Amino acid sequence: MTGPSTSSLPLPPAAARGAWATTSGTGRPQVRVTALGGGHGLSASLAALRLVAGHLTAVVTVADDGGSSGTIRREMAVLPPGDLRMALAALCDDTDWGRTWAQVMQHRFRSTKVPEGEATLDGHALGNLLIVALWELIGDPVDGLRWAGALLRAHGEVLPVSRVPLTIGGDLLAEDDAGRLVRRHVEGQVALAQAAHDGRVVDVRLSPADAPATPEALAAIELADWVVIGPGSLYTSVLPHLLMPEVRGALEVTTARRIFVLNIDTGTQETAGMTHADHLKVLREHAPGLQLDVVIADADAVADRAAVVQEARRLGARVAFSRVAHAANRLAHDPLRLAVAIDEAMSS
Repeated sequence: MTGPSTSSLPLPPAAARGAWATTSGTGRPQVRVTALGGGHGLSASLAALRLVAGHLTAVVTVADDGGSSGTIRREMAVLPPGDLRMALAALCDDTDWGRTWAQVMQHRFRSTKVPEGEATLDGHALGNLLIVALWELIGDPVDGLRWAGALLRAHGEVLPVSRVPLTIGGDLLAEDDAGRLVRRHVEGQVALAQAAHDGRVVDVRLSPADAPATPEALAAIELADWVVIGPGSLYTSVLPHLLMPEVRGALEVTTARRIFVLNIDTGTQETAGMTHADHLKVLREHAPGLQLDVVIADADAVADRAAVVQEARRLGARVAFSRVAHAANRLAHDPLRLAVAIDEAMSS
């Protein structure tokens, strides 16, 4: 959001900001953690980290162009709010207040009185509209998210990685009808994720290429004790952070220790046919100067253990094989199990 403020709303009181920037009571009250990602993967990470960190900051990608976020972004020239909304909802506390507001933020309207295709509110998440309203009233996305966090009593701060809406694109290698390998460019997060199912993504980039990172996000990386990257969609949630030179540079020079959480499932739409070791290889190819300390991998999901260990070593990291999958959904991370794995990684 770059437009002028249309209101003189103040920032949330300092006391309120301090209250919602801490977790709900852990064994590591002084530990500052900054988590990078987007979508459902970041939500899982935050749900775990709020049980571990004393001070938690989420740095969220702003390249989403699908669904409610995509519509809002096209019509209102603001950051896509969806991933930011999901991060805020994940940080709501486990009280009646927190659970209620998490449901309110995630609630999607369903139109019942107009024909399909004509509804203007169908599919919109209420939290997206609330966030955009705060942005329009206050005039700045970071300050607007602080107000939203104060309202939700969120246990942590949510920051956009940039104040500029980003577009992600990539080159795809795929066979044509004659069996020849051809290269084509795909633009947009949704289009890239869909196209990746038909071929192999060989290059990913952001536009504008010179979009500045949010200074608050860079400061959160610099001041952290630990930085946690992932889990999440490799090309559309994880890599966008590393494709920004300022963020990549901040991750390379921070004194914080770095954890990378591998996805449980590698057969998602945009990474079909890739192994867990391939995920680490892509990470190294796009951020050759990045060093990690720990890679957390699900002990039951990883079939290529030796290759994962080898790729992790090339990134300077050891691998912690832990059972972090949800018992009811083996393709998703269980927040409690992931919290234990992260806590053990921080202790060793």
